[in-house]
Amino acid sequence: MSWCEGVKEPRVLVAPDPGSSGNGLARTILLRHPKSGNATQYLFVNGVLQELQWFKNLYGSWFLGDYITEDGRLYLSTPIDPVFIMLPVFDEARMKKGDEPGKFRQLDEILFIDRFPDYQQLFSTVENCMQVVCDVKEVGSSKFFRLDDSKVLRWLCYKVYQLKETLLKLDKNYAVQGEKETLMDAVSILGEYLKDEPWLKLLCNHLKLNILEVNGKAHTSVDGTNSSHLCNDIQERSDEKKVSNAIAKKGGRQAKKIKMETESHNIKDMFTRATRKKS
Repeated sequence: MSWCEGVKEPRVLVAPDPGSSGNGLARTILLRHPKSGNATQYLFVNGVLQELQWFKNLYGSWFLGDYITEDGRLYLSTPIDPVFIMLPVFDEARMKKGDEPGKFRQLDEILFIDRFPDYQQLFSTVENCMQVVCDVKEVGSSKFFRLDDSKVLRWLCYKVYQLKETLLKLDKNYAVQGEKETLMDAVSILGEYLKDEPWLKLLCNHLKLNILEVNGKAHTSVDGTNSSHLCNDIQERSDEKKVSNAIAKKGGRQAKKIKMETESHNIKDMFTRATRKKS
């Protein structure tokens, strides 16, 4: 039996080996993206949350054993701080009204989210990491959490300055530009994981930055790269199929045929066909 038999669209993913360290557990989980709220796939490997991104040159394919796959993208999993993912969840859970701080909630209540049961797999991870941005009360053996705006702002500022220092070390070009420009670049990168209201606006006001300029930098960055989430890519393909089926049902004519990805082909078969044609 071939290694890729039954696999419709093989892909190349660079990710941590779950068996080399830790408990050897790795799985994909479906969560909401912290900025857009869209359903997005993440990897959960040995208790570490990883986001999925991809990169592709203009032309390229992969040779996988005796097979070639048309999808030449390189998929990468990189660690992401779970606090970014949980900020909108904990913000909604406290049910804040006006200037009131909101309510304390138990963690199992907070992580019970309709249509997203995978949040509950992060219970232990969230219990440890969210204490840095939450007020916590213990009643007997139970813990109650409530997001605290001042702690969130302090944590965000730490992330900004940490990223700012990293940018200066990674790229010498940052050394020749102004400190405010570098600061704005750092905030715009973090802004890809933050809702404008309240967190990005709160952060920009504190650092005396224009949120419109920060968002402008973020949009430029997104347009100039090939990184995205695997789930978004799969969703786009699903939407293409829906559009194609809808046009077929209505008897209409499609302006341009959508090119769908095909299955991988055996390289040996390709050379065999070429030999037959030559003879």
